[in-house]
Amino acid sequence: MLIIDWHLDKTKKIPLYQQVIEQIKIKISSGDWPPGSKIPSQRTMSEILGVNRSTINTAVNELIADGLLETSVGSGTKVANNSWSLLASSTAMWNHFTNRGQQQPNLATIQKINTYEFDQNIIRLGTGELSPDFYPKEFMGSALHALAEEISQLGYAEPLGLYPLRKELCRYLKRLQVVTAPDCLLIVSGALQALQLISLGLLNRTSTLYLERPSYLFSLNLFQSAGVRLHGIPMDDEGLSLDSFRPAGNTSRCLYTIPCFQNPTGVTMAAERRQTVYNWCAKERLPIIEDDVYRELWLDAPPPNPIKALDSQGLVLYIGSFSKALSPGLRIGWIAGPKPVISRLADIKNQIDYGSSSLSQWAVHQLLSSGSFYRHLEDVRDKLKWRREICRRALEEHFTGLATWQMPSGGFYVWLRLNTPLAMNALFHTALKNGLLLNPGNLYDKQTSHYLRLSFAYAGETDLAEGLSRLSFLLKHSF
Repeated sequence: MLIIDWHLDKTKKIPLYQQVIEQIKIKISSGDWPPGSKIPSQRTMSEILGVNRSTINTAVNELIADGLLETSVGSGTKVANNSWSLLASSTAMWNHFTNRGQQQPNLATIQKINTYEFDQNIIRLGTGELSPDFYPKEFMGSALHALAEEISQLGYAEPLGLYPLRKELCRYLKRLQVVTAPDCLLIVSGALQALQLISLGLLNRTSTLYLERPSYLFSLNLFQSAGVRLHGIPMDDEGLSLDSFRPAGNTSRCLYTIPCFQNPTGVTMAAERRQTVYNWCAKERLPIIEDDVYRELWLDAPPPNPIKALDSQGLVLYIGSFSKALSPGLRIGWIAGPKPVISRLADIKNQIDYGSSSLSQWAVHQLLSSGSFYRHLEDVRDKLKWRREICRRALEEHFTGLATWQMPSGGFYVWLRLNTPLAMNALFHTALKNGLLLNPGNLYDKQTSHYLRLSFAYAGETDLAEGLSRLSFLLKHSF
């Protein structure tokens, strides 16, 4: 899908249609918009760029007259095959390959979210990431300074990851009643890579992955690209509801769950439910992938121990990460599980990237071993509590009678249920035109048209309140 990632400068003397022409020429000449590719519709371009459709129409007609674009009935407007003749022959060849790769592209809305998250003029109301205000400059400065004296080289780490970090992680997990050994831990470049390794190394086109509905995984094409079937299981206030669920006879099957402050609903699985889920999976011989990346973001009271803490049969693969509570840029997470499984995943990881960043691994080790990480968590929780309170007040002021919600006891998200169903794609683009970046609920459950995933973690305090006020105005007056 071709992306509109530029803006028009309405203060310039250059006509807006001419600015559109120049930007499209840049895209074609750089190869970003290869010959034969269908360009975004005039309606889409006018909405994103904030101009009349007549402006886009004038620009497109001139590009067609110049032979750079071509149009045909039923096919829309495409980049002409003879545009920039030498360039066209090479990029057309690549265009053939980009349409045939095994990995499916992100959903169109996800691609736009990924693009606009770096627009400083946008209020990000759905971003699942801590605000830059939470970055622990003092702790990181001390940790990196200490590393200069502690380490003598930055070569590749062991296949499972830096041993001192794995050893320290074992101590960390013991606090959660998870007993494991360094050779049963694999350091990965964030939880997303953990899921990628599982999709590549443990599942195949006959596999079924059971998961909560809604779920973060439905917004990715990670498992779908591997041919894995995703089967949603209903939830209630205590997490996964297995009352009416019976797994299919497929032997290649797993259960994926986010038990703490689930993404996107914010629900935390109760302790008794965790025991029920584990016992049920043990009986059904259904392996569990436990994604626990939000665990440390509790705001009212610590959540129950992980399902992995109940595991006496090697049934659970336990995924954790420092991206949510510390910094996503470090790209450090882990998988804990049975040694044969960890060895299999480590082999695949080393084929992909030959190990996660050694510098990041040493930095995280320093933060853990020095106790700085735990002190940082206290600060994060205090700040998140206040952001959650700002969000609660804004919702009560602007969304009473418009939607319903349940404030979470931790994590980032409020799963906002609109009283009236809406066309999610139209809402997303209308909000974008008004400076708001949303995460529509249909990313996490295609069947829903009632929900938005709001995050109180990223937007600044003023932006959070302003953004929710602006969103309520749009809902009341535009739909």
